[in-house]
Amino acid sequence: MKDHESALQKAVLAALKGDAAVQALTGGRVVDTPPEGTACPYLALGRCESRPLAADGGGVEQRLTLRGVSRFAGSEEAKALAAAVRARLHEAVLEADGVRTATLRASFADVFRAGDGRRTYAVVRLRAVTEEVASG
Repeated sequence: MKDHESALQKAVLAALKGDAAVQALTGGRVVDTPPEGTACPYLALGRCESRPLAADGGGVEQRLTLRGVSRFAGSEEAKALAAAVRARLHEAVLEADGVRTATLRASFADVFRAGDGRRTYAVVRLRAVTEEVASG
């Protein structure tokens, strides 16, 4: 069985890095894990949960969390990040390393201020079912 989790992560990062709206909002800061001191706004990968499915093609159900971080005074920038992620990824067909999305949905979004009031977060959760691509 192929590494579905890494393949989905790679495909999601590539899709977001290749999207003009996401790039305009983040200045190209779309990362797995942000280095300390990363300028805002940025998008980073968060939690990934997965479980195998009893399906042809070695299916795996995954839930992946993306986190946008903004220091803009209001919530508009964080909301724009969530909307750009949803617009690019909802129902997209992505493929990497011999694995593709059979379904991909933005299932949840939340925008909220940090406790210190200096940052606003945009959290988008994705639900994907991935399958192996027949080589051929």
